Amino acid sequence: MDLEYLKMSPLEKFAFNFKSFFKNLPKKTAAFFKAIPKKLYKLWLAFAGIFVNIGAAAKEGDWKTRLSFGVMGFGLIARKQYLRGIIYLAFEILFILYMVFFGWKYLVKMGSLGEVAVKTVVDPMTGIEKTYYYDNSLLILLYSLLTLFIMTAFVYMWYQNVKGNLLSQQFVEAHMPLPTTKDDFRSYANENYHKSLLSLPLLGLTVFTILPIFFMIFIAFTNYDKFHQPPAQLFHWSGFDNFVTVLGGGISSDSKVFAYTFGEVLLWTIVWAVFATFTNYILGMIVAIMINKKGVKCKKLWRTVLVITIAVPQFVSLMFMSQLLSDQGLVNNLLLKWGWINKAIPFLTDGNLARATIIIVNIWIGIPYSMLICTGILMNIPEDLYESARIDGAGPVRAYMKITLPYMLHVTTPYLITQFIGNLNNFNVIFLLTGGNPPLEMDGNVTTAGQTDLLITWLYKLTVTENKYGLASVIGIFTFVIVAVLSLILYNRSKSVKNEEEFM
Repeated sequence: MDLEYLKMSPLEKFAFNFKSFFKNLPKKTAAFFKAIPKKLYKLWLAFAGIFVNIGAAAKEGDWKTRLSFGVMGFGLIARKQYLRGIIYLAFEILFILYMVFFGWKYLVKMGSLGEVAVKTVVDPMTGIEKTYYYDNSLLILLYSLLTLFIMTAFVYMWYQNVKGNLLSQQFVEAHMPLPTTKDDFRSYANENYHKSLLSLPLLGLTVFTILPIFFMIFIAFTNYDKFHQPPAQLFHWSGFDNFVTVLGGGISSDSKVFAYTFGEVLLWTIVWAVFATFTNYILGMIVAIMINKKGVKCKKLWRTVLVITIAVPQFVSLMFMSQLLSDQGLVNNLLLKWGWINKAIPFLTDGNLARATIIIVNIWIGIPYSMLICTGILMNIPEDLYESARIDGAGPVRAYMKITLPYMLHVTTPYLITQFIGNLNNFNVIFLLTGGNPPLEMDGNVTTAGQTDLLITWLYKLTVTENKYGLASVIGIFTFVIVAVLSLILYNRSKSVKNEEEFM
């Protein structure tokens, strides 16, 4: 079967793979659901192991270890492991101070997100009105979420403290020397160097990436919009109302319009990402092959010209193209003047034409990047492969399909995935070229999105222009899920991961 597959043409291989995918889909689906219980069982074992360790510490621990359940690090300090003990104790003290003086007052209001936003009181002595601000739903939600993160970190540190105290006791009982402070420093500079190196980036990732993602998820379950804006107004929990609206489950006309808009924008976003990624990649590769071909003169000149185009900021290029292709722009004026057209071509004002224009302009600004990447890789393809192909009678097209393209795809698949995901979130090209226009309509009703809007630009409009933060958060969640799932699936199924040693 392998030999028959190798003899197939690219089109026959595609048809075979397409048929095999749907033929094996029920088996893969069944295998996926069959593996779920095993995964849950392993997760349960890992979770149960935590309680087993805590129970062992409570049952087998001496008084120093047991006292560490309440006073973190006590057993370590008592056994002269001062650095570890002081770190645990300091963390506990800081956590208690944070909860007493800051975190608790926000956490208790998380269920209601505030009761009184603002009060205006008239001073009986002067008759002057004074405004007093009380609850701020946005701050309550943000600081409550931060407090939950800190509480999670405290629980983790408490568990490590219990486990570390029990281990220290076992070392003493076995008459083994305990690691000293100097040993700890040496460990974090050698075998545990990765922990030292990644601790600050992990903290930054948590604060500036993970926390905002969770904040966005929580906002999706509220009625936060222009009518409920802190500090003047409060917003409250609304359950799954926003999800129902986005998916068209509501009975109101607004829900149906929003669901239609979401479907249209999602479809265009995927179409745009596919075309924007593969047109730039294929054409950039072809340009690189043409420049690197033997006999081509002034290779450095052509490469320099393309590199210079990268040096021009995209902001300038796209704004210039937007003016150039407008209905009153230079292109239409020249065509009208020369008599080639009778009326202006709606490059940016007709939906389908605007989408095609965006893809073409993106090719113009994207080819130089692909060309530079492909140039370096092409130079590393062994020339012996092409010589052997020519001896066997392969022409340029067959050599490209059998040698160049497989080699390029193997090396550049991670780059392709990055480009595809980047194009799903490509804000600059759409916003600077068309601003999302022309408007998208449903049954004569103008929606909140344009025909060229991507999910990311529509998200921007929902927040900045429409102030529909709850609905925008739902769109953000769907965007995140789509991007994350596609990234993981495409990367893990790529030959760059599966056959890592193939081109070594």
